[in-house]
Amino acid sequence: MNKPKNAISMTVDLYQNRSLVRNFSKNDFKTKFAGSYLGIVWAFVQPVVTILVYWFVFEIGLKAGRDCQYPFIVWLTAGLVPWFFFSEAWNSGTNALIEYSYLVKKVVFKINILPFVKVLSSLFVHLIFVCIAIVLSWGYGYTPDLYSLQLLYYIFCSIVLTLGLSYLTSAVAVFFRDLKQIINILLQVGVWMTPIMWNLNDMIQSTAIVRIFKLNPVYYIVDGFRNALLDKIWFWEKPVWTLGFWAITLFVFWFGVKIFEKVRVYFADVL
Repeated sequence: MNKPKNAISMTVDLYQNRSLVRNFSKNDFKTKFAGSYLGIVWAFVQPVVTILVYWFVFEIGLKAGRDCQYPFIVWLTAGLVPWFFFSEAWNSGTNALIEYSYLVKKVVFKINILPFVKVLSSLFVHLIFVCIAIVLSWGYGYTPDLYSLQLLYYIFCSIVLTLGLSYLTSAVAVFFRDLKQIINILLQVGVWMTPIMWNLNDMIQSTAIVRIFKLNPVYYIVDGFRNALLDKIWFWEKPVWTLGFWAITLFVFWFGVKIFEKVRVYFADVL
């Protein structure tokens, strides 16, 4: 039995097995669309349709986009792109051990890479959507510049946060299969609570409530995408929220790894 790992040794282990992780991620991505006629196209259909529906409802129907200082479709896309990755990666990561149960039962296989495999598998489509967001912003006059390089930083933020959550929920899901359905509900509520389709500062006047909303680490990433593409603000210009994000995210990662390692000895028996 492998020696239990802490968050640091787990990170080192993932790096040392990066080739295995990379190959598994590619295969996992291909498997998602194996057998479908349109293949990888389906990975883009739902997000694009979602963006168009929200754009139509809020800007055309409710006229909410008129109050936005930026073209609403650009502002909306910049917020939804990181959310799509977070929701897809967390959902997939939660189901990692169950989906690869045949590997979990192999004593010699490093099962700690499986949640990371799922997160990286979701990253392939995310990178394409990031490029789409950049091109869309460019088309509306927001030329890519040095601020746009921050997107790499916020993508890294997304990976660390989602990976920490995935270690936690993938371990719990082995014993409590209903967790995936609960997460789906949380994501349905979360997309409105982040917020993404509405402007936090315009809708809520209470400073205390605004701060509570900003404690959501996903909001930091969504806001960061908009800062990089539209507002042209560096992440270090918001030191309090940056430190707060990393304090919460590193705790989630540490706690997720701790729970994962504590119960991993029971995985093979339950699965």
